[in-house]
Amino acid sequence: LPPPLKPCTAWPGRCPRLRGLCFPGQNGCIPLVDPFASESLDVSTSVQHLILLHRAVMVVLPLSLVLLVCGWICGLLSSLAQSVSLLLFTGCYFLLGSVLTLAGVSIYISYSHLAFAETARQYGPQHMQGVRVSFGWSMALAWGSCALEAFSGTLLLSAARTLSLSPPLCGHLSPQQVGGR
Repeated sequence: LPPPLKPCTAWPGRCPRLRGLCFPGQNGCIPLVDPFASESLDVSTSVQHLILLHRAVMVVLPLSLVLLVCGWICGLLSSLAQSVSLLLFTGCYFLLGSVLTLAGVSIYISYSHLAFAETARQYGPQHMQGVRVSFGWSMALAWGSCALEAFSGTLLLSAARTLSLSPPLCGHLSPQQVGGR
């Protein structure tokens, strides 16, 4: 198990200039980095790249989830209203959400592999021999979500097409039929 997080003052002289929490590393205290901190960090370019990837993951995946929930609402309303334009909008919205989910998952995978490589570079490959990077159930859910969003978008677009080609229901006249009378 990793050592517990402690205030950086718990290791006097080993954590200069650090605020917040950190955990003990091989060569002193390793700070927990806030990826959205405005101050510039004195770290290597590879670590800066990892911080940028972490920031992207922390924005893209929650945004994808918010878009998914809003898409459910739009999909329900457009289906109940049987509006071709709303169905088209919602179908495109779901396809955009699936692309965003795919981007977020891809960035996360890249981030995980680069973080592992950077850790191996910092601590040496001998410390990382028995470690392997794998993803759990949340990754499977993210891939499933991406596929289901794309499928939902496709179904909504086909529903819009079917609705635009079908005759009006319940005796309602289309604008073309009203103008033809």
